[in-house]
Amino acid sequence: MTELSLLQKILVWAPPVLFAITVHEAAHGYAARALGDDTAARLGRLSLNPLRHIDPVGTVLVPGVLLMLGGFLFGWAKPVPVDMRRLHRPRQDMALVAAAGPAANAVMALGWGLLLKWQAGGSGETALLLSYMAVAGIIINLVLMVLNLLPMPPLDG
Repeated sequence: MTELSLLQKILVWAPPVLFAITVHEAAHGYAARALGDDTAARLGRLSLNPLRHIDPVGTVLVPGVLLMLGGFLFGWAKPVPVDMRRLHRPRQDMALVAAAGPAANAVMALGWGLLLKWQAGGSGETALLLSYMAVAGIIINLVLMVLNLLPMPPLDG
């Protein structure tokens, strides 16, 4: 495999990361709305716009500092607000809302896997970078899915 420059790594990893956290958080909001809570919609957070889900510290500052230090990247998005009292069946529905994020990550990992399969056999730098991006998307989404299944606050599990 070809070694990527720092700029190439950022260009390869940034879209899957932004897509993963955006769809993950939006999935919570859409699930909550389907189950009776419109809090996220009323606050403008029921969106696939990544800017609505960026936490200045968790999405920008911490990953940026870790990137400059050359360490393991870590970060988080701004959680979508859910009001359990507005859900039809609060206990059961909250479990479904929590599961929506990891389920969205599983679907996205499959989507990135399809892109990787489609890209297999492609030639040229663009095909190589798309393959790297697909692998990054698979890794990011599987890690987010597994981490968010852990029963530890503030994770989804």
